[in-house]
Amino acid sequence: MSLLATLAPLVYVQVAPDRVTLRNVKSGQSVSEPPLLAVNPQLKSPILAVGAEAALRAGPGVQMVNPFAHPRTLVSDFVHGEQLLKALLRRLLPNAIFTVSPRVVLHAMGDPEGGFTQIEVRALHEMALGAGAAEVRLWQGRPLSDEELLSGNFPTDGKVLA
Repeated sequence: MSLLATLAPLVYVQVAPDRVTLRNVKSGQSVSEPPLLAVNPQLKSPILAVGAEAALRAGPGVQMVNPFAHPRTLVSDFVHGEQLLKALLRRLLPNAIFTVSPRVVLHAMGDPEGGFTQIEVRALHEMALGAGAAEVRLWQGRPLSDEELLSGNFPTDGKVLA
C-alpha cells in the first residue's frame, strides 16, 4: 500500500440528480445534500450556499443550479458540479494545516440507456480532481461496501469507468 493510500482519506461519492452523498470510508463520517447551489452571478464570490441551505437562499437575483439534473446526461453544469463537490468535500474533511488530498471513488448513480459517454466519464473524473481529489476512480454499478472500497477490489457486476 502506498504512503498516499495510508495517509489520505478515502471518500466515496455517490452522485445522482436528486442527492449527492459523500462518506469518509475510514472515519464513517458522511454528508448528504440535494445537489443545489444558490448563485448570484453579479457578486465577486457568486456561490451563496450549497445543498439544503441553497434552497433557503432563493430570491430575486439568485439562481438555483442543480449541476446534475439534465434529461439526457448526469452532468449538466461542469463548473458548478465541481464547486458543489469542493464545498461538500470541505464540509466532510477536517481542516488542518497540512491536509492530504483525498482519494475519491465517484459512483455515478443510474444506468443511462447506452451507458455513460466518454464525455460524461471524463467530466466526472475531471470534476473530482478539480474539487481537490488526489486520485479518482469512477464506478458504475451497485453501491460498494466499505470492504470493497478499502481493498480496491470492486465487484464484477459493475464497471470501473476511469
